[in-house]
Amino acid sequence: MKTRNKLLTLFLLASSGAAGTALFNKGIKLSATSRHLSDIAKSLCYSWRLGKIHYTKGGSGSPLLLIHDFYFASSSYEWHRLIHTLQKHHTVYTIDLLGCGRSEKPNLSYTNYLYVQLICDFIRSEIGHRTDLIVTGESSAFAVMACSNDPSLFNRIMLINPGSLQSFSQSPNKHTRLYKFILDTPVLGTLLYNTACSRSQIQQTFEEQYFYNPYSARSAYIDHYYECAHLGECPKAVYSSLTSNYIKCSITNALKKIDNSIYILGGEEEPNMEEIASEYQEVNSAIEYSAIPKTKHLPHLENPEKVLDVIGIYFS
Repeated sequence: MKTRNKLLTLFLLASSGAAGTALFNKGIKLSATSRHLSDIAKSLCYSWRLGKIHYTKGGSGSPLLLIHDFYFASSSYEWHRLIHTLQKHHTVYTIDLLGCGRSEKPNLSYTNYLYVQLICDFIRSEIGHRTDLIVTGESSAFAVMACSNDPSLFNRIMLINPGSLQSFSQSPNKHTRLYKFILDTPVLGTLLYNTACSRSQIQQTFEEQYFYNPYSARSAYIDHYYECAHLGECPKAVYSSLTSNYIKCSITNALKKIDNSIYILGGEEEPNMEEIASEYQEVNSAIEYSAIPKTKHLPHLENPEKVLDVIGIYFS
């Protein structure tokens, strides 16, 4: 009888702890999304086979698709300081990738192939013409693979601070699979995600990784990213797949065979960016490279005027 009572007590304590953690997780989500910052910009909706994709369209001229970095808090908000100017010469499309921003966030494992299909399908369905493309960071791998998969959909491509070819070649192992399994659990996994994507963590990312000048990291940027990290059905799914290397894919062979014009734009203070650009040029000698002084990972947020100058020359 005593053993049974002890087990019952442990069960009740565990249940209470789980219920309390679940309420805590829900409170964080409600607090993060309460300001509805992402609703300010009007968007269109593309009904893709795996979920609804939010995107914007504006301006006139040749089509230009902007794809944000693949980070759990990223969205098309990343481009908001460029859009008005670009729309004077282009029909500008921005897209929230599946699992990011205002697009649907189904609970599934996200892969490079999934995003290659999404980009190609979006261009065919919503743009309907060959398009120029600007893409940031981790999402550069999706763009390269998509262009290799169907080059008829793409004109010129600009990669802003793409990852190294070696980093794209990583794959899941037993440790990352275990971590993904834990992250995918309803209560504990969500708690770990909420800890990793707290507002203070996002602010630290801006100040240490995204911007050369930490004082340029406006609160508005951090608030938007923090909200986007908590929107939708299962916002932690992208984080789970990203940190476990499920979205990684070697792009070396694809980069080698692409005939499209490719331009790498780096932040001059982005770690190893010059070496990474040289690595790309060794694979494809036609690739051009330049850097924006006193910027890091997101030069288009930190110094949009200089970035617009380069875009204007390259896409003229």
